[in-house]
Amino acid sequence: MNGDALYSIGELARRTGLTVKAIRFYSDCGIVPPADRSPAGYRRYGLDAVARLDLVRTLRDLGVDLPTIRRVLERETTLPEVAAAHAAALSVQIRTLRLRRAVLTAVAERGSTPEEMSFMHQLAKLSEDERRRLVDDFLGSVFGGPDPDAGFTGIMRSMTPELPHEPVTEQIEAWVELAELSQDPDFRALMRRTAEQYAAERALGGGAGLRRDTVAVVHDEVAPALAARIDPGSPEADPIVSAVTARCADAIGRTDDADLRYRLLTRLETANDPRRERYLRLLAVINGWPAPVSLTPVLDWFIRALRVRLQGKDPAVTA
Repeated sequence: MNGDALYSIGELARRTGLTVKAIRFYSDCGIVPPADRSPAGYRRYGLDAVARLDLVRTLRDLGVDLPTIRRVLERETTLPEVAAAHAAALSVQIRTLRLRRAVLTAVAERGSTPEEMSFMHQLAKLSEDERRRLVDDFLGSVFGGPDPDAGFTGIMRSMTPELPHEPVTEQIEAWVELAELSQDPDFRALMRRTAEQYAAERALGGGAGLRRDTVAVVHDEVAPALAARIDPGSPEADPIVSAVTARCADAIGRTDDADLRYRLLTRLETANDPRRERYLRLLAVINGWPAPVSLTPVLDWFIRALRVRLQGKDPAVTA
């Protein structure tokens, strides 16, 4: 056929792969108007109708609505403008679907109640400003309100989740769980105790916090003992325990005695709470940081070692 040839609606359907019903619908909408009519009144379409229908089908597959398609075909708007607008809309839809998936995955894995699911859904939908306020409220409750001790500034910054503009599903799931954890009153109380211990230790040591130094010292001294499978209650563990407590005593200028060891035990038990480690792991996922090394094995070992050696000196201390 030459360029002036006209097609019946059936011929047009065969060339485009669309149904006669669909072409008639687009024609009635004015999107693909007939070029002429036969003597019997049947519609006839020009070659441009094939190109228009191909574009219509492509845009419809991409989710573009008919009024917008009409504006593109009538050159009231450009195809790049429409593509940009719909790409932005799809980004919002994708993020919404990821949020829904994160909530549903968490509900399925935890066996959540309807109330818990509703709460998680609300957390997932928070805007960036709302997320910031939620985090600020949590950190403020832990570290002393809007004007915390200057020594906490770096710690607060290191504990702040920053969900990316286009997070992956794993980061959204981590955000929902971290946000939920941050609203737990018991967890807030735990973190508040940790902060208070840190402040007290800084005052004793005149600088670096004992708790922070202790965790590093415990890791340095105990990791080899774990590798060697030394029992924390055995005599072989005595020099390891003494090395840790001596270094901690030296850090704050105190004597390595039973009182220091009681204080050390309390601090390490607080630091070893699994919820604290879970928060740090979720934080790493959200912020795209490397997963933190678990300190639980070395802390478990040393806590048990301390308890064995303090048992009998204080009725509250048991192995």
